[in-house]
Amino acid sequence: MSFSGFIVQLLNGLAGASSLFLVAAGLSLIFGVTRIVNFAHGSFFMVGIYVAYSLVGALGSSLGFWPALLIAALAVGVLGALVEILLLRRVYRAPELFQLLATFALGLVIKDGVLWFWGAEELLGPRAPGLTGSVSILGRQFPSYDIFLIVAGPVVLGLLWLLLTRTRWGTLVRAATQDREMVSALGVNQAWLFTAVFALGALLAGLGGALQLPREPANLEMDLNIIGAAFVVVVVGGMGSIPGAYVAALLIAELKAICIWLGLVEIAGISISFSKLTLVVEFLVMAVVLVARPWGLFGRPQAPSRHAGAAEQPLRRPQRLYKAGGAALLLLLALMPALAAQSPYVTVLLIDLLVAVLFAASLHFIMGPAGMHSFGHAAYFGLGAYGAALLVRSLNMPMELALVVAPLVAALGAFVYGWFCVRLSGVYLAMLTLAFAQITWAICYQWDAFTGGSNGLTGVWPAAWLADKRVYYYLTLVLVVGAVLFMHRMLYSPFGYGMRAARDSVLRSDAIGMNVKRMQWAAFVIAGAFAGLAGALYAFSKGSISPESLHVGKSIDGLVMVLLGGIQTLVGPVVGAVTFTWLHDTVARNTDYWRAMLGAIILILVLLFPQGIAGFAKQLLASRRGAAGEKS
Repeated sequence: MSFSGFIVQLLNGLAGASSLFLVAAGLSLIFGVTRIVNFAHGSFFMVGIYVAYSLVGALGSSLGFWPALLIAALAVGVLGALVEILLLRRVYRAPELFQLLATFALGLVIKDGVLWFWGAEELLGPRAPGLTGSVSILGRQFPSYDIFLIVAGPVVLGLLWLLLTRTRWGTLVRAATQDREMVSALGVNQAWLFTAVFALGALLAGLGGALQLPREPANLEMDLNIIGAAFVVVVVGGMGSIPGAYVAALLIAELKAICIWLGLVEIAGISISFSKLTLVVEFLVMAVVLVARPWGLFGRPQAPSRHAGAAEQPLRRPQRLYKAGGAALLLLLALMPALAAQSPYVTVLLIDLLVAVLFAASLHFIMGPAGMHSFGHAAYFGLGAYGAALLVRSLNMPMELALVVAPLVAALGAFVYGWFCVRLSGVYLAMLTLAFAQITWAICYQWDAFTGGSNGLTGVWPAAWLADKRVYYYLTLVLVVGAVLFMHRMLYSPFGYGMRAARDSVLRSDAIGMNVKRMQWAAFVIAGAFAGLAGALYAFSKGSISPESLHVGKSIDGLVMVLLGGIQTLVGPVVGAVTFTWLHDTVARNTDYWRAMLGAIILILVLLFPQGIAGFAKQLLASRRGAAGEKS
């Protein structure tokens, strides 16, 4: 740990901050004006580096290198404009979470588009002409291109500041960030303003990707790797704040650089690997900032809203048709192992479907009735799965008892995390849940001695009397149906009505003496416990568990299930979980480009049923009943 090494690592952090800032600045602009949480933004970054690679090859790596980077950024900007015009304009009136679902599906389509055009292999671009060498700094060599990147960040920041503060268009953008409806009322063409902002945001992401061409190879994982860090930068800096995005990018990049410089340090006889913290340092920063200053370092606190969620019709008891359909479905599920006796895989798939239903239902419990959007629900699924595995392997606990204790482990995690999360709302709450989930994932991923690290844990099998998959299926069916019915019943209790009241109007609920935060905290713990039960059932069904069960991808899967089914209906998570899991399994087994096909199907469903599949069916049934009533 020399001083010269410290300085070089700080400079490396500055270079990395520039690309991260470009992506985060575009994401911040898009969210500030359109209010869309754009999960496809990382895809624009990835497309930027791939397009730059092809253009450099076509134009030449000497004179054509720099024009290729600029043309690549412009091409991605055009792609962003087309996406906004052809897709997002059709979902602006849909609930914000369905817009998130649309951008998630778009990201799947773009990823497989890149796979089809460029292939699966990593593509390493040439060095930047004129900047191929290095400079000596305190006796150490530092790449000249990284110095260029260090300068590029502040230059782009200055150009954006001039654009947003010295032009009429920039004034409109800043006004739309504060009040979109008022800007529209003044006669501004809101549609084209949104298009221009989205194109600029995509251009910045594409430029950030293109500038990475001499530094790292283009690969298909770049979109997911960058989007998490970009969201963190936007939240830490403050939603809609470009200077805040730059400062946050610097802060996070420099902290990572310092962790790398520290390496393995022994403190009080305990060896601590700071380099491993690079996987989670940005989420630690975000968690601290959100707890201390929820609106970010440079953001502004939002005025409290009188209506935190859209008011819905009161919950009504299930009617006879609903009960008859449920009974018929349960009978069919009970007969499925016998009906599919010649195809053992059907039983395995049914277990996966039931686990997905419980996971989605537990997430819907806090998203729908309670109005708390979670981007990190996989943390409790993973805690339940790891809890079951460790209880059986390390404590030799019977599998039956582990199924009872493992959900309590997940509930404990939700109890701790929920205490912080329920103090926030909206996107800030969602991002804090994501931070806690990623921190939990990093611990499981790196704690080799306890959790098995990246390899996970194996040999987690059910008891001998459950060795037959059909018997285990019936156990899963009983537990899942019982848990879903229990949550369903809770929503008709005073506690359930209290959750809905707090979601629809926090101020009124407080005024009549309800302890809103405590109620939301309790809902958080209940949802975490049932997600943990789903995780424990999953672990015993597969015989192993890995850190992927806690990763952000698992949380996104849960979100997709809930939104696909319909967040405003109680049967929505069941429909969404079955639809998504079945589509994922069927499509993945029949084509190499399953992401694109799955994404296209989700996009079609979002466009046709913006309220979800079950929500659409409920609306259709209500309209037919209304028409029948008028005729009679």
